Amino acid sequence: MSCERWSEWLDLYVDDSCTPEETAAVEEHLRTCNSCSVEALGRLQMKRATRAAAAARYLPAPDFKLSPEFFAQMRMSGTKDRMPFWRLRWAQGLAAGALVFVLTLAFSISAWMRHTTREAAMAELLDLHVATLASANPVDVISTDRHTVKPWFQGKLPFTFNLPELQNSPFKLLGGKLVYFKHNPGAQLLFEVRKHQISVFILQDQPGVTPPGAGVATTRQKGFSVETWSETGLRYAVIGDTEPADVHDLSELLRAAGRQ
Repeated sequence: MSCERWSEWLDLYVDDSCTPEETAAVEEHLRTCNSCSVEALGRLQMKRATRAAAAARYLPAPDFKLSPEFFAQMRMSGTKDRMPFWRLRWAQGLAAGALVFVLTLAFSISAWMRHTTREAAMAELLDLHVATLASANPVDVISTDRHTVKPWFQGKLPFTFNLPELQNSPFKLLGGKLVYFKHNPGAQLLFEVRKHQISVFILQDQPGVTPPGAGVATTRQKGFSVETWSETGLRYAVIGDTEPADVHDLSELLRAAGRQ
């Protein structure tokens, strides 16, 4: 994607209007493109300057009309002696380097915070999976029929989802139950493959609620294989102590069902 195309996303990015996936994609580009990084920081500073000016007498809220004093000060500043060209270029270069450093530091802090948030969220989902395995009644609706399990969630969740057809696959649906993650209702489905049980968590994809991340993420945590992704406003997390390939294959079936 060209820088001109990325430029269209910068205003959304500095206004915090991007989804978690879009934010991660923009920041990945900014880490490798100095021109877009400087442009993003410039827009961020302009936004902050506008807010600061709105609080001053030059831009009285709420209509943001420029006052006569503002224009007078602008005219006075325009009559001052200009900085010599060589000093201006040197100062611009120094300022640009400082801005890139600050922006890089901000991105690093932001990435670390997202990583910490994601780790905490995944730890909570792992705890839910382990608690389910240890429970005498792991599911609330017991059925291998997807046409029985899916309707059971109707009226219990503010969203709906599709379940895959498992015929000719090694997976078996055991049932499901209602769970609460960050005080929000979600679905936990239990599958079996070669005597290993896999939990599938389906949650509404909300910033600050669901584990953040961009695209499909496959990891190994505390002896469990984990795959997460977002699709059609839902966040999926597939967790099991089986081989990563099993978790990935089940995830592929769920993704295919979700697109139907």
